[in-house]
Amino acid sequence: MFLPKRYYIHLFVFLISIPASAQYKYAFQNSSLPIEQRVNNLIEQLTIDEKISLLLYNSPGVKRLNIPAYNWWNEALHGVARAGRATVFPQAIGLAASFDDSLVYKIANAISDEARAKYNAALKNNNRSQYLGLTFWSPNINIFRDPRWGRGHETYGEDPYLTGHIGTAYVQGLQGNNKKYYKTVACAKHFAVHSGPEPLRHQFNAVVSNNDLRNTYLPAFKQLVMNAKVGGIMCAYNRTDSVPCCGSKFLLQDILRNEWDFKGYVVTDCWALDDIFRYHKFVKTPEEVAAMAIKNGINVECGNTLNDLQLALKKGLVTEPDINTVLKINAEILFKLGWFDPKGKNPYDKIPASVINNNAHRLLAKEAAIKSMVLLSNKNHTLPLSVNLKNILVTGPNADETNVLLANYNGISGNMVTILEGITNTVSPSTIILHNKGCDLTDTTKQDFHWMINDADAVIAVLGLSPLLEGENGDAYLSEAGGDKKDISFPYAQLKYLKAIKAKTNKPIIVVLTAGSAIELGEVEKIADAVLLAWYPGEQGGNAVADILFGKANPGGRLPITFYKSTNDLPAFDNYDMTGRTYRFFTGETLHPFGYGLSYSKFAYTNLKVTKSFAGKNIRFEVTNTSHTDGDEVVQLYIRKLHEPNRPLMELKGYKRIHIIKGKSKTVTLLLPTTALEYWDDACNAYCVTPGNYEFLIGSSSKDIKLSYRFSIN
Repeated sequence: MFLPKRYYIHLFVFLISIPASAQYKYAFQNSSLPIEQRVNNLIEQLTIDEKISLLLYNSPGVKRLNIPAYNWWNEALHGVARAGRATVFPQAIGLAASFDDSLVYKIANAISDEARAKYNAALKNNNRSQYLGLTFWSPNINIFRDPRWGRGHETYGEDPYLTGHIGTAYVQGLQGNNKKYYKTVACAKHFAVHSGPEPLRHQFNAVVSNNDLRNTYLPAFKQLVMNAKVGGIMCAYNRTDSVPCCGSKFLLQDILRNEWDFKGYVVTDCWALDDIFRYHKFVKTPEEVAAMAIKNGINVECGNTLNDLQLALKKGLVTEPDINTVLKINAEILFKLGWFDPKGKNPYDKIPASVINNNAHRLLAKEAAIKSMVLLSNKNHTLPLSVNLKNILVTGPNADETNVLLANYNGISGNMVTILEGITNTVSPSTIILHNKGCDLTDTTKQDFHWMINDADAVIAVLGLSPLLEGENGDAYLSEAGGDKKDISFPYAQLKYLKAIKAKTNKPIIVVLTAGSAIELGEVEKIADAVLLAWYPGEQGGNAVADILFGKANPGGRLPITFYKSTNDLPAFDNYDMTGRTYRFFTGETLHPFGYGLSYSKFAYTNLKVTKSFAGKNIRFEVTNTSHTDGDEVVQLYIRKLHEPNRPLMELKGYKRIHIIKGKSKTVTLLLPTTALEYWDDACNAYCVTPGNYEFLIGSSSKDIKLSYRFSIN
């Protein structure tokens, strides 16, 4: 039976006239209310047991309030990780080598699209497992101060400025630009002063000066908190200046909350609270640690020590209002993710599964890989090679390995292209490709390759490191130093094999180097006619390598780390003093400096003009492509204070990646804000611009300076 149309109109008017509060049992369920009101109402409904359970990373939810389980632990270092199919982009160190903020933003935006799509699919299938949530414990913005650190390839390199800017782009891409909702929530880690040694991380004490803390180890975190508005911070395993990072009032309250006004959540590294009483011996009992964590602003624990909060409450070590204070932040994060809202309220609910590893994202992965790769040497213009060579020998332990594409904290793609496959995809159908592994990563036993090399017009040897040799403690199982490298020497077995190849041919030898850190390359570069650093390049790494080797693409990546000549150039690994470390403080001769990278093009810099503006200084100059090949140049702006022994030799303060057509010029303008000249000064206990003589240095690396400009500040 159909009722008159006016009946339905009256019914609709009646329904929308019902107060919103009457449609919900609890106010926190009402998405039209302010978040603060919803948070407070939620906290009012919870028992103390429920509150404690919601502080754990694997929160079981509260069934009686219809709050589902939620697992805070998810990873997205260079793609949605550990959750099955996803686009695998180049490892973080490779993203930094692109020196391209806009590219990194696009990548993070694609990753967060895939994350939302996977989350939407998981809800549809009622799958609330770990690695399907929206709180990502990425990026890793620790300073890669020593190339022996196994996890250095997870970072954006050795420079605070580059790390801060690449990290900012990544966070903004992950979190989205909606005013009400997060697309996902990023988390900057590991706060603070954390970079090995890996085997000692659960008990190590990183001792630093106030100068190094403020000018090297904290600036990137400060930028991600204050500029990128990162939603999460992960505290580190180690102690900093004798206090465990996850219980440090100085780090978590004085600096993070009070000085930087951080509003997001703090999560512990996994089982870091256990370390405080088991290994650091800072306090004696779990309940003391639990109380210390709450009072210093820990919001989520990856672990289970906070279960001891019940005992801490009974002993009077902590109060329920203390717990309420930290829990409110957790709730706010979940509200901003749309966790308590009806499906469809959040615009990100509509992102479909079809975006996951789609063609556009695969093309972006290839673009990123190409832009990340660094041409380290190219004798007599050996590269690019002709696609019409008759015979090519592709050899080396990493030529047909997928693990060097994936690195760590990675997803899985059905479209992974090894370097051997990429070369095969690119050369002429008439080119004969011979393949022999030749040797293993570390085993000195060589396979017989002699018959293959006789007719080869070129040898492409894919050598270097692997995530099996460098990585997190417990993961890189071929490491002789618990995930770290005991030194930076080139793997002996591979160097021996490369020498054997050289002894058998006078044809070009091209080394494609896979690695996530600096290694000794002196002997390798003497033997090889060209060396291309591919990093751990992601699922399209093979196609990207081939495009560069055969001239379909022009390399433009730059080193975000210093390549030293020898391990002897390095201070002690467990010494966190920055003296003698990185391009900012190393006074010796490097093999390749920070910011270095070759191109198939040549560029000239001219017409420098520096003008003052209300915001700072405008630095303008022209860059001309003087070659016959279109290419990318990465212009870099450094500053230094003259005659100041306690300051860095130079500091990166600006960069821009530009594409210039052959024979053409581009005008580049870099704005240097007044704050760029600030440096923490213990005398004034603040960041100050101190009087003296300064210099702008503009060039294509930290050592290849094309233009300079001196000025004084009185």
